Amino acid sequence: MGAVTAADRGADRGPKQDRSRATRQRLLEAAVACLAEHGWAGSTVTVVAERAGVSRGAAQHHFPTREDLFTAAVEYVAEQRSGALRALVAQDRAAVVAGLVDLFTGPLFRAALHLWVAASNEQQLSDRVRELETRVGRETHRMAVELLGADESVPGVRETIQGFLDMARGLGLANLLTDDGARRERVVAQWTSILDGVLGRNHRNP
Repeated sequence: MGAVTAADRGADRGPKQDRSRATRQRLLEAAVACLAEHGWAGSTVTVVAERAGVSRGAAQHHFPTREDLFTAAVEYVAEQRSGALRALVAQDRAAVVAGLVDLFTGPLFRAALHLWVAASNEQQLSDRVRELETRVGRETHRMAVELLGADESVPGVRETIQGFLDMARGLGLANLLTDDGARRERVVAQWTSILDGVLGRNHRNP
């Protein structure tokens, strides 16, 4: 029998690494879905593993603790939100405003919200989630400024952007209990008008 070469070992590792990445991805997606649907109390590692179609042991191989799993899930949410933001670059301001609001009214925001609530009562989570959300909030604000074509050196512009993002989060909270779509459309239209007034109607993405 011939000797196993380095190329053979690399070929063996390749499929294993692919399977490992796929398992991790399934676990993160399952964790986000469980948080959105069941909240923190109903989202155990066992429940997530079952939803992802893997064993509890496989889940713990990737994420040794529950806190590791759900903190990683929120990081995954942040990456998904950033991807959604980047997709708005080629759109006009009205579409950007609606797209930014959509970030706070879908399952990704709902999952993150459940983790925030859990972090307020779970010391093991609080520091990790606070640091993560500070980073996510800063990135969301930066992207909003870029997408809206805002000049924050102009007095009042930074506060207007912050107020808009706070409003978007509020709409996300209102959407948790009922479908607030009709009212949300009117509010989004009004905020587009407000932003046009503060930032100028001529908007061109960088």
